[in-house]
Amino acid sequence: MIRRFTARLLVALAAGLAFAQMAAAQGFDTRANAAYVYDVTTETILLEKNADEPLPPASMSKLMTLYMAFEAIESGRLRLDEQLPVSEHAMSYGGSTMFLDTTDRPTVEDLLRGVIVLSGNDASAVLAEALSPDGTEAGFARLMTERGRQIGLTNSTFANSNGWPAPDHRMSVRDLGVVATRLIEDFPDLYPMFAEQTFEYDGRAPTNVRNRNPLLGLGIGADGLKTGHTEEAGYGLVGSAVQEDRRVVFVLAGLDSTAERAEESERVVNWAFRQYVEKGLTEAGTRIAEADVWMGAASTVGLTVAEDVSLLVPVLSQGGVAAEVVYTGPVEAPVAAGDEIAELRITRADLPEVRIPLVAESDVARGGFAERVKVAALVLLGKVAPGADLEALPLLGDEAEPAAEPEADGA
Repeated sequence: MIRRFTARLLVALAAGLAFAQMAAAQGFDTRANAAYVYDVTTETILLEKNADEPLPPASMSKLMTLYMAFEAIESGRLRLDEQLPVSEHAMSYGGSTMFLDTTDRPTVEDLLRGVIVLSGNDASAVLAEALSPDGTEAGFARLMTERGRQIGLTNSTFANSNGWPAPDHRMSVRDLGVVATRLIEDFPDLYPMFAEQTFEYDGRAPTNVRNRNPLLGLGIGADGLKTGHTEEAGYGLVGSAVQEDRRVVFVLAGLDSTAERAEESERVVNWAFRQYVEKGLTEAGTRIAEADVWMGAASTVGLTVAEDVSLLVPVLSQGGVAAEVVYTGPVEAPVAAGDEIAELRITRADLPEVRIPLVAESDVARGGFAERVKVAALVLLGKVAPGADLEALPLLGDEAEPAAEPEADGA
């Protein structure tokens, strides 16, 4: 049966939750049509607005092309100094470009900067054709959709490598946030390219040398990732910033102008860092609660966390933090120290529930033969419910009232 113990039992958390009676940044909204704000450090979603709606992502979808290019570099399929041919198809793209032509042989490194800093539609297509199973951008787009599913994208389909308007080219802002987070975490050596503010490719395009990310250089910790704009999509930004030990990734889509994009992006970053604070909750090895053990040498086992636990909490919240321990029990012996046997569930005002695994603090061996026979006999005689406190059991033949079953939710 599932057993629950409320936060009043979690004495070990009292110090960590002393800040609980503080407010949430309630009512925050953004002018973006869709938004997703994610605290990477604590894996906490701070804001969702139309987060799962498939939308035209414009150039923000180049992040998926970059993810796959980075994978190819890490695996050795591409080299940074490798020179790639430029096809007629790649050269034909308009919009923001590197102004490549078919006589060029740009290096992979230049193409990456061309995509990241200059948002080059042509550069993106060159990379796509080099990695495509059939040598075409369309073939690479099909591969993007497939790979996207594998890394957790649930509302994304790709028709090209660069976000050029197409009816079946769609991403949700949540999916864009997932790709951004994966780029940051999976490719720490390549990710710093996203913070570069200028790139001059042989001087041929003096009007397109600056990164369009409006947050770079503002001193707020911004270090990526990608802007996007088409008439259908509006103005958008996938951004990330680090302040002290926290990283936040955010996605805004459907804004009306570059000015609104810049203003709203800075506003979101400031809100995410100022209105939430990370607090240490408990240290590894701290006993949180106890779980009942069935047929064991001991009747209970301590529950602890395997790693230090931190929690993101609103700075100004009127609401509190509630917690409970949940496990399916009684836990049958033997139990090994470190076995994951329970879960600590924490709820906070305006934030998603946090679930933290709890492990056995120590070994609990199976009870001796005589003890197991005693328990089994009492169960058969109806004198005790399965899972009762073994230390409280009477000897066979003693008179005792049947033990009451613990309060429980369904089986």
